[in-house]
Amino acid sequence: MFDKNTYVQRRAELKKLVGDGIIVLFGNNEAPCNYPANCYAPMRQDSAFLYYFGQHRDGLVGVIDIDNDEEWLFGDDIDVEDIVWMGFTPSVKMLAFEVGIAHTAPLSTIGNVICKKSGNRQSLRENIHFLPPYRHDTKIQIMDLLGIHPAKQKEAASLKLIHAVVKMRATKEPQEIAAIDRACDVGYAMHTTAQLLIKPGVTERFIGGQVDGIARSLANGTSFATIFSQHGEIMHGNPSEAKLEAGRLALCDAGCELDDYCSDHTRTMPVTGKFDQRQLEIYSIVEACHDYVLEVAKPGVKYMDVHFAVCRMMTDRLKELGLMKGDTEEAVRAGAHAMFLPHGLGHMMGMDVHDMEGLGQIYVGFDEETRPNLEQFGTNCLRMGRRLEEDFVVTDEPGIYFIPALIDEWKASGHCKEFLDFDKLETYKDFGGIRIEDDVLITKDGCRFLGTKRIPYHPHELEEYMSNN
Repeated sequence: MFDKNTYVQRRAELKKLVGDGIIVLFGNNEAPCNYPANCYAPMRQDSAFLYYFGQHRDGLVGVIDIDNDEEWLFGDDIDVEDIVWMGFTPSVKMLAFEVGIAHTAPLSTIGNVICKKSGNRQSLRENIHFLPPYRHDTKIQIMDLLGIHPAKQKEAASLKLIHAVVKMRATKEPQEIAAIDRACDVGYAMHTTAQLLIKPGVTERFIGGQVDGIARSLANGTSFATIFSQHGEIMHGNPSEAKLEAGRLALCDAGCELDDYCSDHTRTMPVTGKFDQRQLEIYSIVEACHDYVLEVAKPGVKYMDVHFAVCRMMTDRLKELGLMKGDTEEAVRAGAHAMFLPHGLGHMMGMDVHDMEGLGQIYVGFDEETRPNLEQFGTNCLRMGRRLEEDFVVTDEPGIYFIPALIDEWKASGHCKEFLDFDKLETYKDFGGIRIEDDVLITKDGCRFLGTKRIPYHPHELEEYMSNN
């Protein structure tokens, strides 16, 4: 939690951007794991609510009445029975005071309070601004308050509010950047722990669990479900009971959440601690693509252009290995590179690991100038394409993957056959995948890695570090 003035100023700016009406931001409730009293812990507060109201307690709703210049925090104080089990919790009035809010009321009265301001439910529906809900309990709250069926709520969400929130949260404040730097330093501990534990015979689940343990010990937990697998060709390969095998590669994609901000890194490592020649050839391409981003990403440059520049570099290098062929520009235009890179170069990051993605990726990663191509395989997964601005935080995560099912499908259909050597691809079906990912801050003149420590990723540094296990 930042100081009171941070939240006062943020809400003031939000009011200016939205202009009129009533803004309602729903905090999250506890989420039962398998029965009501056994909840997921710790509770994860809604990011937009946190950004403007700063409080982590469950069962809160923030209301900003722009026309009457009033701000409210709705919620219920806990009783003695709750205190017995959970300890003392500040009153809703105290929570409101901590973030500069004058008005509080029980949650059950929110409809009455707001309707008094709007006249009736119909006018309330016309004047209220809310964000697209993603949890079923929030959808029920919206239905009770506004009478909008859950199936209609996404389209009823306020575009003015979405655009305002994206504008504010996309550009990170100095204190937010400092928080992400701290989270990335925990990410360093997570990934270097994995690098020291990797060896033949150790299970994926064991290493994944150790990585998660670092996040829980040094931060508030992971920022997403840890990916750790010898099958690096699977984008979201969760840890299994499989034992690490000599000659394979292990991919670890993991991050933490600390002080409400995230980290997100990926490293790919040889199980034996040494790359073989074929692995090194592919790894070096991904390494070069990853480092190239640091040269070209800066304010004013479209991240979509950076993505395709990386795709062209990757294509040229894969042509040298005989895996691709033909004209590079034509190959990229046809989407042939997506055989190896079926996702985008990166995404925004901040309070959410895919920052604000729940608001609609077309509003977060794109704008009126830059639109996504949803028709082409691979390109349709590009999450970030808009022009970069100073103090944006984005991920830099190129990869090369050999996906047997995709190879078979394209070979059978002849898709992009003029740009791909399918006979050569057949020999890589056992390869797996490689990804290298870091978090990048766009600066005044360029960009920099976030975090004060760099997780080893250059081949010689990585091999040297792993030799200490």
